[in-house]
Amino acid sequence: MKKICKLIPVLFVFISLSPLFAVEAEPGVEFNIRFLDRKIYYVESDPIFVQITINNKTPSTYRFKLADERVFSIDFDIRTMTNRRLSQAENLIRKRTQSQQVYFREISIESGESFSFVENLRDYVKIIQPGSYRVKALVFPELFRASDFVFESNYLALNLRPAAIPGPDGIPLEMDVATGAVLVCQPIPPDEVVAYMITARQQSQWERFFLYLDIEKMLSREASQKQKWISENEEGRRNMVKEYRKNLQNSVVDGDINVVPTSFLIENTEYKNNEGEVVVLARFRYTNFTELRRYTYYLERKDNIWKIVNYIVRGLGTEAN
Repeated sequence: MKKICKLIPVLFVFISLSPLFAVEAEPGVEFNIRFLDRKIYYVESDPIFVQITINNKTPSTYRFKLADERVFSIDFDIRTMTNRRLSQAENLIRKRTQSQQVYFREISIESGESFSFVENLRDYVKIIQPGSYRVKALVFPELFRASDFVFESNYLALNLRPAAIPGPDGIPLEMDVATGAVLVCQPIPPDEVVAYMITARQQSQWERFFLYLDIEKMLSREASQKQKWISENEEGRRNMVKEYRKNLQNSVVDGDINVVPTSFLIENTEYKNNEGEVVVLARFRYTNFTELRRYTYYLERKDNIWKIVNYIVRGLGTEAN
């Protein structure tokens, strides 16, 4: 588990204009970045959140300065495939060029611990064209231009797509993260639908996970939600769908369906006419034991496409590893 280290009282400095150059971090101290929520990113102004993590694998305490205005502690270098660096965001330039005091905290990371924080790429760089980019973070442990060195992180591959393609209900169509192609439901049997959904969740492919979920039916399982759905106009229903998808990803609702099993086995499949039922035995492996759960998924067929409309889950206890 990542731990947040203790904070030292707030101080302030004035920023100088000394030159910068990249150096390797102290041996045993790692600066890593990852996308907080891997998904399709569009040219539109939706945020692109990146998590910056500093790991201390040395035997001693590691200390660095973290500014309240993060632009004085980190930067992002985003380049095209032809190695052209994107321009800095106007807000970042304004903050760094005006005369001001820069408040910061000194962060202490004990041996074996780590410290993480999240930033939006769009706060640092102008990203206005679709395409493929390479992203790395630049970390200033002694604050931006208060020192003559900067640490570099690993690289991330960022694929920025054109504007999202709206579906007939106004909700953007699901698109494959790797290829950018629109995902289309196929007339596959219920057991394959369920296996597709579970496998997508195991691989953190949310766009595929949602493909065979009937969101309207999932939302309408409770009488109060069903009544709300009926009473809403089209815009209200679109907002309900967006909120449900967001809450499902964050495990606010239906946490049992989005947990990631270590393995699963389809035990039984039954369907006739336009209704189907698939029973799955799922295993969740922990350090000393494995938890077993039996899921029953209920599906309905419309226009020859099977979709999951409901599910129930029953705990079966544990077994020793």
